[in-house]
Amino acid sequence: MTERPTAQEKAETLAWLRRISGDLATTTLRRLEESLPWYAEMPPGRRSAVGLVAQSGISSFIDWYDDPGSTPWIAADVFASAPRELLRSISLTQTLQLVRVTVETTEERVAGRGNGLRESILLYSREVAFAAADVYARAAEARGLWDARLEALVVDSILTGEADEELPSRIAALGWHGHGEVAVLVGTTPPQLDVDQVRRTARKLGVDVLIGVQGSRLVLVIGRAEPGREDAEELAFSEIASRLEPGFGSGHLVLGPTAPALLDAGLSARAALAGFAVAKSWRHAPRPVDADDLLPERALAGDPLAKATLIDRIYRPLQAHSTDLVTTLWSYLDNGRSLEATARELFVHPNTVRYRLKRVSDVIGWDATGPREALILQTALILGSIGGDVTRRRAAGVRRA
Repeated sequence: MTERPTAQEKAETLAWLRRISGDLATTTLRRLEESLPWYAEMPPGRRSAVGLVAQSGISSFIDWYDDPGSTPWIAADVFASAPRELLRSISLTQTLQLVRVTVETTEERVAGRGNGLRESILLYSREVAFAAADVYARAAEARGLWDARLEALVVDSILTGEADEELPSRIAALGWHGHGEVAVLVGTTPPQLDVDQVRRTARKLGVDVLIGVQGSRLVLVIGRAEPGREDAEELAFSEIASRLEPGFGSGHLVLGPTAPALLDAGLSARAALAGFAVAKSWRHAPRPVDADDLLPERALAGDPLAKATLIDRIYRPLQAHSTDLVTTLWSYLDNGRSLEATARELFVHPNTVRYRLKRVSDVIGWDATGPREALILQTALILGSIGGDVTRRRAAGVRRA
């Protein structure tokens, strides 16, 4: 067991340490430059800040040796002199390397002054290491809270469509690696949301995500990962949504249409939110379900985007292609999707009806023979005919004027 120094011996040691502190700091800085490549490569300003931390550590040790009860102030003494951006410049590992080199240099200089002083140095270095870990942990926690608030702000801007000139810089600050097309996925928030697990799943799928929690609603903005990755599996957004589905709570899960870029994700978000609001009206809706598969329900709920989508993607292309296709589709749907009844009404052969329905599918991509798609097509025809009547009345009024 090491004998404790007498008061006189301790006073003499303290006086000696104060005399050599300047020389010890100079030797330490030289050793840092020789043994730590990252220190030598730093810009002069940051290298000076790192050196200031080392000097503060030596001065703080002398004060601590005089009063070991000052342990709670170690973090403030050693790291307070360093600018805040220093935490972004060097990692915790590099900080511990800094502590090690400083301790080794000090040990070499005080060799021969007794084991008591050496043990004090080791004890102090342990306290500094713990203090450094605490400083970095607090910084990481603060950064995590800031990132969460910033991410929530970005997601909210996307949902509301209130993108401004600051949005790209906010997205970049979050470390967004997505590029090109994006889609928005809306569902319920689980009782215990594991954000890290959602991000890990996304990375395995080769995509990046922005996560927004709005009460009981969980929103994911999904973008493909960085280009050039050979291991990135190019999956459709519907398949990606299916793989991310376990991260949501029970209830409906709606995927918005694909948008060309993150700044255009507002269209996908509005469609997904509108679909999520009416998804319960489809008794057997799949999970996840595309927002465009809920176009009839969205239109009935008054969603102007759904109405415009039905007219632009179904009614107008059919009308522009052939009025016979519109007439045949109307008759087929009105007659309960019966080929024979439609043929009798139109005075054509059933094969002609069958051919025209195939042409309808070729033109717009929806098959009228399926019950769900028949509902979508009939809603589009109703909305298109209403809009057409309004257009004709307005045109007639203009001509009379």
